Amino acid sequence: MKVTLLACTPDADRICAVAARSCYSERGASEMMGSIEPEKALPRVIAMGHLSVVEHAAFTFSVEGASRSLTHQLVRHRIASFSQQSQRYVSMEGAGFVIPHTVEADSEAEGLYKETMERIWAAYARLVELGVPNEDARYVLPNGCTTNITITMNARELLHFFSLRCCSRAQWEIREMACQMLELCRKVSPLIFKDAGPACVRGPCPEGEKSCGRPWTKAD
Repeated sequence: MKVTLLACTPDADRICAVAARSCYSERGASEMMGSIEPEKALPRVIAMGHLSVVEHAAFTFSVEGASRSLTHQLVRHRIASFSQQSQRYVSMEGAGFVIPHTVEADSEAEGLYKETMERIWAAYARLVELGVPNEDARYVLPNGCTTNITITMNARELLHFFSLRCCSRAQWEIREMACQMLELCRKVSPLIFKDAGPACVRGPCPEGEKSCGRPWTKAD
């Protein structure tokens, strides 16, 4: 899987900080842009839970080589925009598939998995050869079929997304993607995403009896 940060709000930490400060100042945001110190203004507001101010920052990612299983989970995050590779208009004859780690760990399981995938792709190709449209031939394709998707979220939704999907209880593939996204976000907006990650970064685990018992760290 390849995760790339395509674009983001320039100087997002500063913009969100000045938006927060403008709520309590007689001056407008444009007057304070040059003088505000984001490291002083923003962390306190975020810690208080006033997250509407970070909605002013947006981040757009390209995710390539993820499975359809992952994207079915991803689109449940409704405060976001998604543009996914179409299986109607793009031939899937050259598409790959994701192999779960648990399958790779067992040679017999891996052999069965790959054999099944090869048969599926052979069936897909034959259906297309017989004149079946891509949009109908795709019905035989598995959840493991790779896809590309473009994702845009504002920083508030990303914080929520990371809280759920960086958790060790999240499904492994979307967790890997979320952790890569978080690493990219921290590089461009270190203040907004300073304490981002699963809930155990900021306090007690909310999973109760289902907790993994191992608090997450930024190095995970």
